[in-house]
Amino acid sequence: MKSRNDELLIIFSKNPVAGRVKTRLASAIGDAEALRIYEQLRELTKQATTGINASKAIAYSDFIPNTDLLLAPDTEAWLQQGSDLGERMHRAFVKGFSLGFSRVALIGTDCPELSPFILDLAFRKLDACDVVLGPARDGGFYLAALKQPFPELFLGRTWSTSSVLNDSQRIIREHGRSCDLLPALSDIDTFDDLRASGLWTP
Repeated sequence: MKSRNDELLIIFSKNPVAGRVKTRLASAIGDAEALRIYEQLRELTKQATTGINASKAIAYSDFIPNTDLLLAPDTEAWLQQGSDLGERMHRAFVKGFSLGFSRVALIGTDCPELSPFILDLAFRKLDACDVVLGPARDGGFYLAALKQPFPELFLGRTWSTSSVLNDSQRIIREHGRSCDLLPALSDIDTFDDLRASGLWTP
């Protein structure tokens, strides 16, 4: 992978297939409309990550596509590995560090409020702490950034609950690591999230 510096941004993306993405949202608006919203979110993610001063890898859920809106000449395509979200995130971090990067951040494609400023801030905050988390307003996190692998933060966890962020902070403290937080942003997982975001135009 061509590196502009020692920073790597990993973007977790589900392959955009109707019925396989935004399932909670689809229960309210249907599979086709949920897929359209998901593609809109991925486009916003592309806009937020284009031009940042970090190398980028797109980690796909099921297969590596020949072409995709997130793939560009300066990005690499990976396949997520692991039996659950935590293991997939941990393995992605391990791969990033094994490639020689000293700062690795990971995001998903569910946060329309993400910006280049937030991403740059995440890497800068690693100057003074071990872990950076971006709190999502639903109690999870939209970004995690590390300077070394931290398996305990990801393995054996329960995900998609309102206590994910608080549990993560407790784990970080228990293992003697320091943590800083980014501004809280909103993910889009449910129809209420979508209506609040302003992206819904029925």
